Parts: sequence; structure tokens; C-alpha cells
Amino acid sequence: MKFFVYAIYNNFSKKIYIGQTNNLEKRILEHNEKFGDHYTTKFQGNWILIYKEEFRTRSEALIREKQLKSYRGREFIKNLIKIKNSAPL
Repeated sequence: MKFFVYAIYNNFSKKIYIGQTNNLEKRILEHNEKFGDHYTTKFQGNWILIYKEEFRTRSEALIREKQLKSYRGREFIKNLIKIKNSAPL
């Protein structure tokens, strides 16, 4: 089984969410369908995948998720958003 750490961005709300899952497609769908009582359900607009990493174990994914949720990790993700927003379509 594969595990993923991912970052999604809501352009409408200007919010970032970082999480981990073993089914990335399903999890992104849940975020956009406002499924459950989670942080992302509070915001209007769609969430788009801006970053992902794959791991062999959940424990590896949890370690990386924690790193990305740190100040440096969030700065890394914010820089990705800036790069993607400035890229020509």
C-alpha cells in the first residue's frame, strides 16, 4: 500500500491544507465535496492539488506531513503556489 502526503490550495479562500492519506484521489474528492466535519469543509471554492509525495509506510508519511506543517514546510508550499500562479497558462 502507498501513502501520500499532499498539499491542496483553495484559491477562493487563499487557504492551504496539508494532509496524508492512502487514497489521494478519494481524499481530494472528499475535500471538494465538503465531506465530513473537517477543516476544509468550512471554506467555499474548490481545493486543488499543488504538491504530493509518495511513501511506503504511514509512519514515513506522518513524519513528512509534520515537516511540511512546520514554518519552513509551509514556506516551501507557499513558494510553490507563487510559482504556479506566476506561470503562464
